Amino acid sequence: MKALDIRNKYIDFFVKNGHAQIPSSPIVPENDPTTLFITAGMHPLVPYLMGEKHPKGTRLVNAQKCIRTIDIDEVGDTTHHTFFEMLGNWSLGDYFKEDAIKWSWEFLTSEQWLGLDVNRIAVSVFEGENHGKDSEIPFDTESYETWKTIFKECDLPTERIAKLNRDANWWGPAGQTGPCGPDSEMFYWVGNPDEVPDSFNDDHDNWVEIWNDVFMEYHKNEKGEYVKMEKQNVDTGMGLIRVLAAMNGLDDNYKTELFSPIIARIEELSGFEYGDRPDQEYIDSGEQCWVDTRRSMRIVADHIKAAVFMIADGIEPANSDRGYILRRLIRRAIRQGHSLGIEDNFTTEIAKVVQGMYKDVYPEVTQEKIVIELQKEEEKFRKTLINGLKLINNYESKISNDGKDITGKDIFDLYQTYGFPVEMSFEELEKMNVEFDEVELQKTFDEALAKHQELSRTASAGMFKGGLADNEEETKQLHTVAHLMLAGLRKTLGDDVHQKGSNINGERVRFDFSYSGKMTDEEKKAVEDYVNEAISAKVSVTMKEMTLEEARNNGAEGAFENKYGDVVKVYTIGKYSTEICGGPHVENTGEIEGTFRIKKEKSSSAGVRRIKAIVE
Repeated sequence: MKALDIRNKYIDFFVKNGHAQIPSSPIVPENDPTTLFITAGMHPLVPYLMGEKHPKGTRLVNAQKCIRTIDIDEVGDTTHHTFFEMLGNWSLGDYFKEDAIKWSWEFLTSEQWLGLDVNRIAVSVFEGENHGKDSEIPFDTESYETWKTIFKECDLPTERIAKLNRDANWWGPAGQTGPCGPDSEMFYWVGNPDEVPDSFNDDHDNWVEIWNDVFMEYHKNEKGEYVKMEKQNVDTGMGLIRVLAAMNGLDDNYKTELFSPIIARIEELSGFEYGDRPDQEYIDSGEQCWVDTRRSMRIVADHIKAAVFMIADGIEPANSDRGYILRRLIRRAIRQGHSLGIEDNFTTEIAKVVQGMYKDVYPEVTQEKIVIELQKEEEKFRKTLINGLKLINNYESKISNDGKDITGKDIFDLYQTYGFPVEMSFEELEKMNVEFDEVELQKTFDEALAKHQELSRTASAGMFKGGLADNEEETKQLHTVAHLMLAGLRKTLGDDVHQKGSNINGERVRFDFSYSGKMTDEEKKAVEDYVNEAISAKVSVTMKEMTLEEARNNGAEGAFENKYGDVVKVYTIGKYSTEICGGPHVENTGEIEGTFRIKKEKSSSAGVRRIKAIVE
C-alpha cells in the first residue's frame, strides 16, 4: 500500500463517519510563543480543544505537517524523523472512548481499509493512579472493557491488552494546568508473524506503536487536582510513515517510498549503496577512513526533507529560534554528505527529489526560494567546513598531546569563525572519543555568545519544549492590539499593506507586514494614535462565523484565511477593525491595560517590514 492510499483512506474513513476534513496548518504556530513548530496534529486545534467552537463542527479529520526537534540527535536510526505527517481525528465534546476505539480498530483491520493482521496487534490502556483521596485517577475501565470485547470477538488473547502507568499511557497537561487524560495505544508486531507473543511487552522492539487515542477527560487545576471536564474531547494520532512501514513489512522507515527516492539520489551522488552493511571504506586525503553510510544517508534524507518544508512555510536560515534549527539541519546534512565523499553542492539535488515527491499533496514545496536558500546556505558553509574540521582535529591533538581540556571558548570559536552549530562540534568530539563535560561546555559557550550579543540559546531553551497555546490575559490583549495595529497601518500606509506573519507573547507583539519603505516618525505616531483611540473608546470585540466569500465581501482582512477552510471566524472591533482570525481576543478594548507604543520598525525581508510593539 502506498502513502497516498493510506492518507486518502484515512480521510475518507472519518469523513464517512461524520468528520469534516480540515487542511494542514503551516508548521509555524500562529500566536503561540511556547513552541517553535507545530509538533503534533492537535497543536493548531488547541483553542477548540479548550472550548472555542470550530466552524467545521465537532468532528474533524486531517493530515498535519509536523516538525519535532527534540529527537534531532536520534535521527540516523531506522525510526526517528524531524519532519513527519500525523493523521488525526478529533471529537470536540462529541463521541468519546468507545466510538474512538471501535473506529480505530475498524480502520486498522477491515479489509475495506488497511486490513492489518489482527493477530499482530496489541494495545495498552492506563492502569490508574492515586494522588490522594481527592485526586484519584482510576483505572481506565471503559477503554479496557471496549478492547476486551473486541479481542474476544476476534479470538485474541486478552493478555495483549496491557495496563500501563502514566509514563506510557497518559497525556498532558502540556503546562502546569490544563486538559489531560489517559490514552490507549495500538501496536503492530513487525517481526516474524509466526512468533507473535501472546502477551504484550512495550520494551520489545518488534512491537511498534502505530496509533494513539488520547482522551482529554480531566482538567488539572492549580492545586494539582484532576477534575473531570464537563466537555470531554478525543485527540487521536497516527504517524503516516510508521503505518506505511508496518503495512509493507519493513523494519526500516527509510526503505519506504517516503524516503527511498531520496536515498536513491544520495546513492547516485555519493557512490555508496544504502545496503545492509553500515560501515564502508573510503579514502580522504590519502588516508583510509570508514563511514556508517546508512546513518549518514538517513540524516541527509531526513534533514533536507525537513528543511524543504520549513523554508516552504517561510523560515529562513538564521542564528536564532526557528532559523537556527533550520541552519543546524542544513549544516548537519552537509557534514554527513562530506562524510559520504560528496564534494560538490548537493542539497538542492536532494530538495528537488523531495519537491517531486510531495508537490501534489503540499504544493507549497515547489517554491523556487527553497532551492535558492539551500544553495546560499551550502555555499556559505562549505567554504569553512574543511577548515573547521581541521581545527577540531587540532583540539584533539591539544587534548591528547598537551593534556589540556577543550573549553567553551574553543567551541564558540568554531561557531563564530566556521559556522559550526554547537551540537555539531559535540558530535565531532564524540566521534574522536574525546572526553568532555557537555553541560559545562554549553554553559561557557552560552556565556561567550552572550558577550558578543548574538544568540542566547539559554534564554530560548524553553521554546523547544512545546506546549499549549498561551491564552493568558496579556497575550489576549496584545493579540487584539495586533488587529488594531494592522488596521492602523492600512489606514496610514494604504490598502496594499497586508499581514505577513506575527509572533505574540505576554510581553510584546512582533508583526510583519507588506510595505516597501521605512515608516516615518509621523506615520508611526498615526498608527499609535489609531490604536490608542480604539483602546480609549472601550468598544466591544464581536465574532461572527461566515463563509470566506462573505468575509471578503464584508471587507475582512485575513493573512491566514486558507488555514480555516470555507467557514471562517471574523472578529470586528467597533469601527476600527474587521479581520479573519482564530486566536484569543479580549471582549472589549477597555480590557487592554496601558498605552500602545511602537518600539522598533525595520526591514524583515524584501518588501516586508517588521514592527515590535508593546502596551505599557
